[in-house]
Amino acid sequence: MSTTQQTNRATAIVGDVAQWTEDRTSASKAVREFGRKIFPSHWSFMLGEVALYSFVILVLTGTFLTFWFKPAMAEVIYNGPWTPLRGVTISEAYQSTLEISFEVRGGLFIRQMHHWAALLFMAGLSIHALRVFFTGAFRKPRELNWVIGIVLSMVGLGAGFTGYSLPDDLLSGNGLRIIDGLLKSIPLVGTYISFFLFGGEFPGIDIVSRLYSLHIMILPAVLIALIGVHMMFLVIHKHTHWAGPGHTEKNVVGEPVLPSFAAKAGGFFFMIFAVIAFISALFTTNPIWNYGPYDPSPVSAGTQPDWYVGWADGILRIMPGWMEFYIFGYPISLNINIAIIIMMGFWGIAAIWPWIESWLLKDKREHHILDRPRNAPTRTALGVAAVVWYAVMWAGASGDLVAVFFHMSLNDMIYIFRVLFIVGPFIAFFLTRRICISLQRKDRELVLHGHESGHIIRLPHGEFQERHIPLTPHESWKLTAFEAPPAIPAQPGAKGKVSGLERVRAAMAKYFYEERVTPVTKAELDAAHGDHHGEVEGDDHRDHSAGLEK
Repeated sequence: MSTTQQTNRATAIVGDVAQWTEDRTSASKAVREFGRKIFPSHWSFMLGEVALYSFVILVLTGTFLTFWFKPAMAEVIYNGPWTPLRGVTISEAYQSTLEISFEVRGGLFIRQMHHWAALLFMAGLSIHALRVFFTGAFRKPRELNWVIGIVLSMVGLGAGFTGYSLPDDLLSGNGLRIIDGLLKSIPLVGTYISFFLFGGEFPGIDIVSRLYSLHIMILPAVLIALIGVHMMFLVIHKHTHWAGPGHTEKNVVGEPVLPSFAAKAGGFFFMIFAVIAFISALFTTNPIWNYGPYDPSPVSAGTQPDWYVGWADGILRIMPGWMEFYIFGYPISLNINIAIIIMMGFWGIAAIWPWIESWLLKDKREHHILDRPRNAPTRTALGVAAVVWYAVMWAGASGDLVAVFFHMSLNDMIYIFRVLFIVGPFIAFFLTRRICISLQRKDRELVLHGHESGHIIRLPHGEFQERHIPLTPHESWKLTAFEAPPAIPAQPGAKGKVSGLERVRAAMAKYFYEERVTPVTKAELDAAHGDHHGEVEGDDHRDHSAGLEK
């Protein structure tokens, strides 16, 4: 049989298989519909892809580790290659982790990849959420997708915590001890929850096996389901895009999934894979052999949880002890369970923020064009304040290391973090809001007067002026295509009366949105150019006001 005949035969076989599949699944319709999905080309949209591809790597490496890990707390005598621990009584979970690290070919590398991928997954997820918040991508019709993202971060934190608690080393054991204290601080039911979770008094004998079930089955299944729904809403709602010429609320300017975007996404996945592999090969994370097995008596100084859990640890370190009191003989340990209250409050406010902003502005429209953070100064200021608040709690978990590094008293560091915990968000809010408004005013000045050229000319009547370079249409559009929503005063209800809640809304809206910078109109631009005769020759200002005719 000739080469041509073989090629024709192979082509026929592939065609038959494709037709058989199409007849039974109608897959071509889904592929055609999804393939026409438009994705904008902008680097900020890749942050979600970083989280997605890190999760894929987590699943792959985690599957490898399950073949050797033993989720049991039965005690054994270690006799492996790590000399410092020979003859020491350890759990089977800790022993199997040491075996993966030192005796399974490639085990330590895969374990490192799994841990670094978890860190990158939470980082990508968090920065992606910040991008969505600062640009207003959570607004109608994407409120539910925003809530799904918040739940994803909560489940991801739980998956990460259950994962690094599995080895049963000293660091993970101390983390579980903190969880035990948090659970027991819950009034009335806390001790029962702790007893059921640990299978008895801490540390119990069942916690590792239960965490293992959560880590490899329940939480990954929830994550996969949430990611699937998140992607489904992404397709249904169409993608957001930045303001620009030809960009409207009714279209998406970009490139289709097939073939260009898919090719880029595939290449980006392998780039993420390569970066994680490179880091895992060169930098050690979580060296459990240095910590030793868990023992409730010692607590190592300088040990830190993974960064995304650090804020919970930091809350406990900076809260004063006098926040514990008794009500009817029952202890209320706010100095401990304040961590649960703050974390739940943080996630809760974040989840309902789309409806809070919509309520304040009385805005029920759909939004598909993103805001530049500077053009929403109050929202941006609140986001930065929340980030600073989180960062103070996160840094508080490293208070002992910071004190040693700067040769300071640990007590002084705690007092500093306590002050920053209260004052820091307010300072961040005020400064960020002023900076955003200043940047808006700078943009307005640029649109009206153009770029400074540095060329000074003298007019016939003796006046000196600097020549200005007018903005291009694209620059003008970028700096003027935004909304400055006014603060709507209190409105009467159906009975003609203004309710107390409406008064609260109006007062909050006035504070948040009354001070604003409105975008330049075409009339203002024409008037500004009429007053300036020192523009660089050859540029017609009418060309640069094209983006203002909206």
